[in-house]
Amino acid sequence: MSRGRVPLAGPQEGPLADDAGCHVLHIDMDAFYASVELRRRPELRGRPMIVGGAGGRGVVLSATYEARTFGVHAAMPMARARRLCPTAVVIAPDFAAYAQSSAGVMAIFRSVTPLVEPLSLDEAFLDVAGARRRLGRPAQIGEHVRARVHDEQGITCSVGVAATKFLAKLGSARCKPDGLVVVPADGAVAFLHPLPVSALWGVGERTEEVLLRHGLRTVGDIAQTSVDALQRVLGPALGAHLHALAWGRDERRVVPTEPDKSIGAEETFAHDVDDPDVVQRELLRLSEKVGGRLRAQGYAGRTISIKVRFTDFTTITRARTIGEPTDVAREIYAVATALHEALGLQQARLRLVGVRVENLVPGGGVPHQLALDEREADWRAAELAADRAGARFGPGAVRPAALIRPRQLDDPAAPAGPPAPPRPS
Repeated sequence: MSRGRVPLAGPQEGPLADDAGCHVLHIDMDAFYASVELRRRPELRGRPMIVGGAGGRGVVLSATYEARTFGVHAAMPMARARRLCPTAVVIAPDFAAYAQSSAGVMAIFRSVTPLVEPLSLDEAFLDVAGARRRLGRPAQIGEHVRARVHDEQGITCSVGVAATKFLAKLGSARCKPDGLVVVPADGAVAFLHPLPVSALWGVGERTEEVLLRHGLRTVGDIAQTSVDALQRVLGPALGAHLHALAWGRDERRVVPTEPDKSIGAEETFAHDVDDPDVVQRELLRLSEKVGGRLRAQGYAGRTISIKVRFTDFTTITRARTIGEPTDVAREIYAVATALHEALGLQQARLRLVGVRVENLVPGGGVPHQLALDEREADWRAAELAADRAGARFGPGAVRPAALIRPRQLDDPAAPAGPPAPPRPS
């Protein structure tokens, strides 16, 4: 239902809006990582809170709307975010929890329509033309999805309803947070033309500078400029593309995609590292993280790879395929360390390391042939117990002994993100 917002010029809100011909939904979670953290830390509701790495190279991944009022936004250096909002609580990210919540959200989407095109963990396009007979008009379907996401996942989302993907995405951005907007098919031009040129897909900073230099400030300005003139300024492809979008034309369809075929994690060190022991500990920490994400999403994989980035930003990867799929961090770590040792980088200075598992299959305890000296109750049982402890007491409640040590922010060996979130003050 409409939540008391002031009606917008052009777009309409609520399930009674004019959605004729508007079968595309863009659904975007509101401050997704932060919202998932608030779900398990309700005492922080109403306070500024930031999710991200706390080290010298840490960045903001998500922030509550209370923090955003201070100017904090995603991708901002954490040091700047702390200066802008010194009272904010900073939480280390828990990607396993975010992936699990994302899987639940995407399951809701796919129960509405098979035509779901995820863009990231927290947003997707839906084509609901085939769901109208069962669930009602597109705006009603959007409200249905919003209610289910709130009830089942404990977070909120914003929904744009339109005839095209481009307009639907603009609509969801217009009604954040926790809203629904319909861009009527016959009101698209009136909605688009007052917007700044930066609203168009394909207009980055450099393109915006070029357009402004030629006196093109609004989408309407682009619409009233000939295609030939735009192509002379921007090139054939981009000129034609922006002219079409300026008139609300977007021929792209919602293309359903399969879930990710790999799960990984990487860390940029706070300072470049040349100590092999530090790299080994980081590979262990990343393997623990990847194993947890695999189990949370119900996958196991056969191909394990590592990624290494040097101080000059040169990056190399190495991979090995094992005999049986695994979701066990210890098995992932054993392969990752072997791959790292085979590189012979004992004295190399590294900026980043990463661990990834590919060739995924449904997990849930993949059966495998026991070795002669292997007990049936093995590392997987221990890691499942750690998962349960983490779900109850917070991430990092149980971890390998090698990872239990003080990490100082000025320690050159300390990674950018702390291993566990700080206790709220």
